[in-house]
This record gives sequence, C-alpha cells and structure tokens, in this order.
Amino acid sequence: MKNEEHKQEFLFEKINYKILLIGIAVIVIGFILMSGGGSDDPKVFSDAIFNFRRIRLAPTTVLIGFGITIYAILKNPKKQ
Repeated sequence: MKNEEHKQEFLFEKINYKILLIGIAVIVIGFILMSGGGSDDPKVFSDAIFNFRRIRLAPTTVLIGFGITIYAILKNPKKQ
C-alpha cells in the first residue's frame, strides 16, 4: 500500500457556494415577507393578507431565489 494523501475535493467551486448562499438568503427573505397579516380575533377578517407585499413581492422574491440557486448549481467555473 502506498501512503497517498487524498485531497478532499468539494463538489462545487468557491464561487458556486457563494452564489448558492445568496440564493438561499433571497428565498428566506421571501418567506419572511410572506409571514404575518393575520388577525388577532378569528371572527374578524383582515385584508392585510391581500396586500402587494404578500401577493406579488414575496412570491417573486422566492422564485428569484430559486432561480439563483439553480444557476449556482449549474454554473461551471472551469468552463469560461
């Protein structure tokens, strides 16, 4: 047996992990934007769940985050 040192290689490059972290952060921000809007009294309806932030901005932010994450997975830094 030879004493060969096996250098542990990561699946992605450093830039891929940075982009992946950015994408996950954007997804988390989108879910935070979706939260809230409930009423304290269950007998009272709150229109706050239908505002622009929860209907348009938050889902768009989550989809952009998923797009960034997919880009980070598919990006090949060795191929310029």
